Amino acid sequence: MIKKVSRNETRLERHKRVRAKVSGTKDIPRLNVFRSAKHISVQIIDDVEGKTLVSCSSMDKDLKITNGGNIEAAKAVGAEIAKRAKKAKITKVVFDRGGYLYHGRVEALADAARENGLEF
Repeated sequence: MIKKVSRNETRLERHKRVRAKVSGTKDIPRLNVFRSAKHISVQIIDDVEGKTLVSCSSMDKDLKITNGGNIEAAKAVGAEIAKRAKKAKITKVVFDRGGYLYHGRVEALADAARENGLEF
């Protein structure tokens, strides 16, 4: 019998391949995306020191998002992460899609972050 590999396992394999090539520094940190069925989260990470510089999620109370699992929520989170990055004096990042396809919520988040001033 053929064993079916879960989607998350294949995503993690894709993420390992991406992480082998993408790394964030103090000057150009990594913008990491995590997407679940109900929410979406973003972190800007300095991989050299292993620290999260800025983070944002659809679960944040100040965003007032009722449904975190749709494209509108991803756009709101993308805009908010760009604003928080500006406050932290971060303008350029390296985009890490986390093994997800660049489509739907991940694409909407990236476009909203670009529109609000992040460069990648």
